[in-house]
Amino acid sequence: MRWVAATIAYDGTNFFGYQSQSGYRTVQGELEKTLEIIFKEKITTYGCGRTDTGVHALGQVVSFPVLNDNMTDKNVKDALNAILPEDIYVREIKQVRDNFNPRAEATKRIYFYLIYTNKEPDIFLRNRVWWMPFDLDIAKMRHAARYFEGEHDFTTFKTGNDERNPIRMIYRIRIINYNKNIICIRIEGKSFLRRMIRNIVGALVKVGTDAWEPERIKIILEAKQRSLAPASAPAQGLYFYSALF
Repeated sequence: MRWVAATIAYDGTNFFGYQSQSGYRTVQGELEKTLEIIFKEKITTYGCGRTDTGVHALGQVVSFPVLNDNMTDKNVKDALNAILPEDIYVREIKQVRDNFNPRAEATKRIYFYLIYTNKEPDIFLRNRVWWMPFDLDIAKMRHAARYFEGEHDFTTFKTGNDERNPIRMIYRIRIINYNKNIICIRIEGKSFLRRMIRNIVGALVKVGTDAWEPERIKIILEAKQRSLAPASAPAQGLYFYSALF
C-alpha cells in the first residue's frame, strides 16, 4: 500500500460544498464513493480546502491510500476519471509519504475570484463569475488590497460560527484585468477563515464602486466587527486555484 495526492478540478455548481455531509451531494462524497468502487472497500480521503456550496476548484489536493500495489499512478488517475461524474476531473496523481494530510501540510493556498463587468449579463457565465453591470475602479481596489496583506486579526471578515484563531496571514493580493470585461482577484495565504475570501472580495468591490474609500478597509479591519463589513461576494465566482507544500 502507498499514499498518493490527487490534484482535482471540479465545477462546484451542483455540489453542496467539498466536505462530505450526509444526505447531500459533495465532492468528497463522490470521490470516496468512486474509490470504494475501485478498491472494493471504504477509503477516507483528506482534502486541502473545504470549499462552500457553488465554489469551484482547479487545483484542490486530496490524499488517500492506494490499496492495490499493482496500480500505477496513471492507472489510478484513469480509473477515477472513468467513473467520477463529469463535473469532477483528476488532473494529476503523485506519490506522497504515508498519512500525508494536505490540509495540515499546505504552506500556501491560492484562490481566484472572477468578476464580469458588462451592462448585459452573459448567461453562459452565470455559474462562473460575479456579474456587475458597471465598471470598477481597479486602481482604488489595488490600493485597498494592500491593507489586507500581512498578518492581521480577520474577525471582521469571517462568517458564522468559526471559532478558529482569527489571526491570519495574507501574502499577496493581485487584481488583474484579464480583458475588457473580466477582473480576477488573486489571493494568496496560508489558510483562511469561513467565507473570508468572499468577504474580502465584497469589501474590495465596495471600494471599486466608489461606495468606500480605500482607507475604509484599514478602519473596519482594525475594528474586528463583522457587522461593519459588506455582504459576502457570491460563491460562483470563487475558485480554489492551487496549493503549495
